[in-house]
Amino acid sequence: MEQSSVFTFFKRFGILAIIVSLLFLSGCQASSEPIDANTAGVFNHYVVYPFSYLIKFFASLFDGNYGLSIILMTLIIRVALMPLMMKQYKNQTIMREKMSVIQPEMNDLKEKYKDKKDPESQQKFQREMMQLYQKHNFNPIASMGCLPMLIQFPILIGFYYAIMRTPEIAEHSFLWFSLGDTDFILPFIAGAVYLVQFKISQIGMDSQQQKQLAVLGYITPVIMGIFSFSVPAALPLYWSVGGLFLILQTLISKAVYKQGQTVGETVSQK
Repeated sequence: MEQSSVFTFFKRFGILAIIVSLLFLSGCQASSEPIDANTAGVFNHYVVYPFSYLIKFFASLFDGNYGLSIILMTLIIRVALMPLMMKQYKNQTIMREKMSVIQPEMNDLKEKYKDKKDPESQQKFQREMMQLYQKHNFNPIASMGCLPMLIQFPILIGFYYAIMRTPEIAEHSFLWFSLGDTDFILPFIAGAVYLVQFKISQIGMDSQQQKQLAVLGYITPVIMGIFSFSVPAALPLYWSVGGLFLILQTLISKAVYKQGQTVGETVSQK
């Protein structure tokens, strides 16, 4: 039962924990000091400063338009991370399919041991559950695809710091807002974008999976929107563009995997 509960916890709340941690660490502990090539720290020197340099470089190509520079940098980062995210989506899809096969047998095991709370019975339950996983070649931890999330986390938070610590950004405006001031429209846009992304990600899921992810799906846009009211507009701009890309990426992932699944089913039928 421990394996199942740990798996369920991370499945439901793992991504939410990363998002909350990102927002908390960024908002509460990020240095606001301008960064340059001489700033101390390995993370600053090899992650944050290169991003800051590229933001200023692309802005110079756009005649000082830092809004366009942030958009371009966001798209470059998201495109670079896309193969990892596609792999993660594929792993999660395979995991959901295996879970749908395993679930009836898991329910039978739980029913078998539901009234047996003694240590010996629980150990037997654990063994039989592990045997069930082995039978279906299912690893509840590895199948979650945590590696892509761990890889992208320092990249995304590094770009966040780069925006915060590049003072030139705050001196410019983009569209209707100043990049260095709080805007009262962008937070709603950012929240709406991530709500749409969540809704699209639920396409094809069964009702039980949708219920399991409902808390994550509705809390994330709220957190994103609320946090956006307390930061410079450059950040919700970054989040909104990233969210729009995630919508496109989710649609592509679903289309690619569905096509691959259809081809596989056709071959197996032959």
